[in-house]
Amino acid sequence: MLQVVREMPPGVLTFLGYAFLVLAFLGLTMPIVIEEAVVAPISFVGVVWMALLAYLIFTMTLVLQRKQAAYNLAIGLTSLLVPLAVISLFSPQGGTLGAIIAMAGFTFLFLALRRPRSRDWFVEP
Repeated sequence: MLQVVREMPPGVLTFLGYAFLVLAFLGLTMPIVIEEAVVAPISFVGVVWMALLAYLIFTMTLVLQRKQAAYNLAIGLTSLLVPLAVISLFSPQGGTLGAIIAMAGFTFLFLALRRPRSRDWFVEP
């Protein structure tokens, strides 16, 4: 596995770093979901968190396996920064700076994944 990580292009490594940050965020905010699960076994936040967690882990697994399907899933996971930018723009705490940071992160990750060397990483059927 270490050899696979050494061979990864920088764009794919950057995406995996972003994916691990999202995974850490989901893990740190899991107590909110657990508190809601005590009151109601099925809640909107719980369903969204579990779906995002499943999507994230599935995408990361496919990226490490170099599957062709992982490319589109990685672009989709990167696009989650766009709604974050919109929410940050209209929230009183986030403001314009948060929206700019989120859009800059999206642009950087999107362009890093679109590079030819990164596209060539996803070769397995």
